Amino acid sequence: MRTFPGKVREIRIDLMGQAAAWIICPKKVIPPPGRYLWASHPGAILGTPLFLERALEDGFLAAPPVPLSWEPGDRLTLRGPLGRGFKLPLSTRRLALASFVPGAARLLPLAGQAIQIGAEAALYCDFPLPGLPSALEASPLSDLPEALDWADYLALDLSLKQLPLLREYLGGDTRNLAIPPGQALLSTDIPCGGTAECGVCAIKTRRGWKLICEDGPVFELGEVWDGTV
Repeated sequence: MRTFPGKVREIRIDLMGQAAAWIICPKKVIPPPGRYLWASHPGAILGTPLFLERALEDGFLAAPPVPLSWEPGDRLTLRGPLGRGFKLPLSTRRLALASFVPGAARLLPLAGQAIQIGAEAALYCDFPLPGLPSALEASPLSDLPEALDWADYLALDLSLKQLPLLREYLGGDTRNLAIPPGQALLSTDIPCGGTAECGVCAIKTRRGWKLICEDGPVFELGEVWDGTV
């Protein structure tokens, strides 16, 4: 796969103390929601996956976290976009977004897509949030179980370690829980960026073992979680 030059124009620290980065790069390299770029920094041994928070005229704002050691002016080598991202059905009319990791930056582009097609969107998160579009309603994660009866599509951002606890997060201890239509962006270490099939990011799915770096990081919810603990 081809590589492209990139440059760090600006570093922003969010309310959780994580760094986001304004990356200058060719427009064709900007990753769509849920997919990522593999960024190699000359001062680092391992690369960094970069996810879209917001597209800009000359690049994009990469969602946190990016390395705190990065500085404006740093040169990067970018590869991608990689992996599989979100695919929001055009029939979606009520989208529930839930972030179980600090911030909700990686879900915001999907909220923008929903608003563009005339769908309602609601965000559920317990962490401090950046400025949100006026059309996007924000609520705590404790309200998410109620949204399952409202939403016709569910998009999640959570770590691989949190996946076994999803039933509890969705209120499954107190209700019969059916798997809603939706997708989950799974976070874990991906040290090779999809080049070595090292297996560190392997996950067992209904279709066998998959690699989050290649077959994800976004999966159909029913593929990685069967509704049980």
